[in-house]
Amino acid sequence: MSVSSSSMGGGGGGDAGGRTVVWFRRDLRVEDNPALAAAARAGGEVVPAYVWAPEEDGPYYPGRVSRWWLSQSLKHLDASLRRLGAGKLVTRRSADAVVALLQLVRDTGATRLFFNHLYDPISLVRDHRLKEMMAAEGIIVQSFNADLLYEPWEVVDDEGQSFTMFAPFWNRCLSMPYDPAAPLLPPKRINSGDLSMCPSDDLIFEDDSERGSNALLARAWSPGWQNADKALTAFLNGPLIHYSVNRKKADSASTSLLSPYLHFGELSVRKVFHLVRMKQLVWSNEGNRAAEESCTLFLRSIGLREYSRYLSFNHPCSHEKPLLAHLRFFPWVINECYFKIWRQGRTGYPLVDAGMRELWATGWLHDRIRVVVSSFFVKVLQLPWRWGMKYFWDTLLDADLESDALGWQYISGSLPDGRELDRIDNPQLEGYKFDPHGEYVRRWLPELARLPTEWIHHPWDAPASVLQAAGVELGSNYPLPIVGLDAANARLQEALSEMWQLEAASRAAMDNGMEEGLGDSSEVPPIEFPRELQMEVDREPARVTANVLTTARRREDQMVPTMTSSLNRAETEISADFMNSVDSRAEVPTRVNFEPATEREENFRTTAGNVARTNGIHEHNNFQQPQHRMRNVLAPSVSEASSGWTGREGGVVPVWSPPAASDHSETFASDEADISSRSYLDRHPQSHRLMNWSQLSQSL
Repeated sequence: MSVSSSSMGGGGGGDAGGRTVVWFRRDLRVEDNPALAAAARAGGEVVPAYVWAPEEDGPYYPGRVSRWWLSQSLKHLDASLRRLGAGKLVTRRSADAVVALLQLVRDTGATRLFFNHLYDPISLVRDHRLKEMMAAEGIIVQSFNADLLYEPWEVVDDEGQSFTMFAPFWNRCLSMPYDPAAPLLPPKRINSGDLSMCPSDDLIFEDDSERGSNALLARAWSPGWQNADKALTAFLNGPLIHYSVNRKKADSASTSLLSPYLHFGELSVRKVFHLVRMKQLVWSNEGNRAAEESCTLFLRSIGLREYSRYLSFNHPCSHEKPLLAHLRFFPWVINECYFKIWRQGRTGYPLVDAGMRELWATGWLHDRIRVVVSSFFVKVLQLPWRWGMKYFWDTLLDADLESDALGWQYISGSLPDGRELDRIDNPQLEGYKFDPHGEYVRRWLPELARLPTEWIHHPWDAPASVLQAAGVELGSNYPLPIVGLDAANARLQEALSEMWQLEAASRAAMDNGMEEGLGDSSEVPPIEFPRELQMEVDREPARVTANVLTTARRREDQMVPTMTSSLNRAETEISADFMNSVDSRAEVPTRVNFEPATEREENFRTTAGNVARTNGIHEHNNFQQPQHRMRNVLAPSVSEASSGWTGREGGVVPVWSPPAASDHSETFASDEADISSRSYLDRHPQSHRLMNWSQLSQSL
């Protein structure tokens, strides 16, 4: 077990007795919780505490469904702690977790503070500040590993350097000279002493407008560490054995549904790893090769989750900047109209639209559908990948900054072993691959429910008689494709060409001493989020009155259009958006002697024509609109599983089906062939190297 400590008095464990504050974060369980176990062993009284300080996360304020899960998990944890003898889980609301913890330590007279590690950049900075402030007060601080099989600094290559590709990283994890620590049992008893003089703040995670939607979530999900344990047991004894065959099926519950439990720390990743390995050994001894392969693939999804934290620790800006230097020159399209159409599931590509409507209605997406919708976002619409990552953060039950950053960087070709950026995945072919019978599309696009399977994933090719019989009127109750794939591919190739030209010009300027170098990207900020992604919530500064936090929230209209009336209602919005939207591209540096993107835009105008229409309204080729200029461009800038949702009593009600498999980070794990397919980067071997992160500012 990896432990780090800080204190004024020296010793890491401190003297027996006294009082210890255990700070819960994304480790909301009593089983295999090293910080809680260490506090119980230390003797004396234990004060379990949780501090709700979402303002510290900046733009990554938790979304509605994530906040609902957190609220339920905290109730479950509080009940579990009380059964063990603790007086209560002390809750505090603050805009600064460190200040709140310092005050709690003073209120309780505690001499120790224990907590478990997190690896995102905001938490790393906060934890360092916490240890410094507590040490100044003479408080002993200890932190533990409760989230990973191995700490990031334990997994290095033969030269002692961190890995930059997943395969060698995971191979090293599997060949470490020592196994991951065995999971710990819950403490037999916790003595909190008298906490009557230690008030708690009432934490408010939802407003009146959100309660109705949240009530539906409770019919599908059961947060809490004991429920997580039940879900894991059901998966191990059921779907795991066929995971290698069924994991790609989007039209059924074919994966584990464990990712929300893993994100909130209700489920120990070490427990999952050891139990799956035990199953693998049993099936290996029985000669069941298919089941053994299922375990290998599922453990690989656990490995991707590990890798996401590993990258976040070693490259703290991976959620903001591409890991490959040349991707900073890619001319992303800044088009909020396209972004809105993608969010609302009105792209005209059924599998993409079904996925986006399921996401908004339920907070959940099968891992393969996550790949489909994100690939469409990045390669067809060519919108900035951080916008998509932020929307996932706002809407997913298992929203996880590290896993989402890994997934979106992988899809956008920003990783050394990422997907080829120059290859567009055809949503029609992906549909017949992951939803061969069209049941998933029919569930979430009722307007297409009567289409034959032959046409369900490409209704624009269906004969007029078939469309009429199915009640489908393209451009009216279901949109035509927002953009043709041929046009999108032509535009993507032009964008890549522009990127390589810009990169070459920057390299030439650097060789001539005209700029500092490719690694220094701290000067130019990442592309800003659209206004609608400023969390779709207007928040006032936290204020506590009588231990109750009040906030002002306003949610944007994100209705999922599934009926003709909804689409007709949206037509005027789209018309206005298309007239006002700005399709922007990075400005070509003035010091570079080659032509800007006007010729490429003209070529695309010819290629695209007027093919795409949306809701009966012509696009007028938004790619031609005025460009957004990025200044100083030479300076570098920067789940898986379907849960078996059904309609009930006129509303979308998620229905629990037997848990099936995988961790959230498996979301973007493509086929093994995709991981190793790197022809796009191989054509430019001089460019695909990691950014020089040592030059980046670490204060976030």
